[in-house]
Amino acid sequence: MEFLTIFLSSLITLIAPAGFVVDRVAQNAIRKQFTSVEQLEVRIDNAPSYQIVQGKADRVRIAGRGLFLAQDIRLDTLELETDPIQLDARRLQRGRPRLEKPLRAGVRLVITQDDLNRALRSPTVLKRLTSLGINALGQRATRQRVQQYTLLNPRIALLANQRLQIQAELQEAGDPATLKIMAESGIEIIAGRQLRLINPLVRLNDEAVPEQVVRSIAQGISAQSDLRQLEKSETTARILQLQVTPKQINLAAFVQLTPAQSR
Repeated sequence: MEFLTIFLSSLITLIAPAGFVVDRVAQNAIRKQFTSVEQLEVRIDNAPSYQIVQGKADRVRIAGRGLFLAQDIRLDTLELETDPIQLDARRLQRGRPRLEKPLRAGVRLVITQDDLNRALRSPTVLKRLTSLGINALGQRATRQRVQQYTLLNPRIALLANQRLQIQAELQEAGDPATLKIMAESGIEIIAGRQLRLINPLVRLNDEAVPEQVVRSIAQGISAQSDLRQLEKSETTARILQLQVTPKQINLAAFVQLTPAQSR
């Protein structure tokens, strides 16, 4: 959701005088938000067309495939459609665009299992997973402790019935032995804003981790996923649908930025 907030914030700079090539200008600007893009279509609707000069747009529609946020982090599909956008015309003329009314958008994301496994090779994602793996051992994942471990061969499998499974090996510096980790859980969304793990289980070298430890990890993940945290930055986000299939994850969401958020 942090990515979507940043992405939507960048849209307010696209509603500026650009004549009849506004769609092309917007498309080029959006491409710059990604490392690379396989397909991208952008359409800005205005009726009448002179509204764009006044910082207004009836609707912005974006459809993209193969969008790379980083070298190894790919979104298979991104579809976004906004409600009418209105900027403060006076601030726009001074080159300081700011929302005059809230910006609302519906978003659909698709991430495939192959893309997830590619992302697991990203250093940023590996570091986060290493921290979770250490927590599974019942130890506090301090920065120093995380640096003592290496996560090997992480892989994810999307399963039926809204479940997924992650497997990896954890190796401590100076020790040739590895610890096999397997975590599996169902997932659901509570009130459109928080992730909850359903019947989670964690195994270390094929031995089940105590239930109270797994419960603690699940509660921590749920707390970190609470979208109400975004409200501190004047952003509202709700997940309308989260579907896990054996091939991909489909997510539909609603995001709103307030005028204060765009200052």
